[in-house]
Amino acid sequence: MPELPEVEVTRRGIAPTLTGNPVSGVIARTHALRYPLPEHLEGTLGGRRLASVNRRGKYLLLDFGNGHLLIHLGMSGSLRLVPAALAADKHDHFDLVFAVKGRRVALRLRDPRRFGAILWLPGNPLAHPLLARLGIEPLTDGFDADWLKNELAGLTAAIKPTLMDSHRVVGIGNIYASESLFRAGIDPRTAAGRVSLKRLERLVPAIKSTLAAAIAAGGSSLRDFIHSDGGSGYFQQQYFVYGRGGEACRVCGRPIRELRQGQRATFFCPSCQR
Repeated sequence: MPELPEVEVTRRGIAPTLTGNPVSGVIARTHALRYPLPEHLEGTLGGRRLASVNRRGKYLLLDFGNGHLLIHLGMSGSLRLVPAALAADKHDHFDLVFAVKGRRVALRLRDPRRFGAILWLPGNPLAHPLLARLGIEPLTDGFDADWLKNELAGLTAAIKPTLMDSHRVVGIGNIYASESLFRAGIDPRTAAGRVSLKRLERLVPAIKSTLAAAIAAGGSSLRDFIHSDGGSGYFQQQYFVYGRGGEACRVCGRPIRELRQGQRATFFCPSCQR
């Protein structure tokens, strides 16, 4: 599933080309993804200029002044910038066409599993039920060790699935939780409320640096995720633990262990992470 780095890479990829340009067409090749597609988009967006492209957690918010188009990539989605005349493939379900310097450029959503979403939000987007309960953004200054210590107080659930709870912190998916805990030297099975402030002072910078490194590397291209220009990310080449069960730890040389937490695979080094 595309997580915060992949969505941020997508945002940065499409914003420079599309911002300030008007919508010249809307093409829907399906009636619904995770939710029904809005039927009024052609009339609502036709001729409207894109003011900005923002991100909240794993959601993209395209601001058109009269409302926001919310886009979620689901389990397998990706957005590409392509010539509007380019023939659509089987899983290319939606085009938002822009007039860009005399060219027709399509923002094309590919979503093989159809778990993504496209919604029109006419009011305050942050009040929408999908966004209203989201937790803190981990790359902001407000996400620090003191805040996290207070948030985790008394929790008996393991630290790794707790970090993945989007109602507490957004965008730290399975990959980035495993990698951040390795960088901080924390066992993913440790009860969240028992992680000391001193250790959280290692974990918070580890989360921020892991996410920043993933963004710089273009995200992790596993299975379906590609960039807006059709390219791939390469952060998976930098993994310390994720997907490396049984392989030698890059630091101590001992085997990486794999276990299940909350029906998700967790990878860690039992020697480096205590």
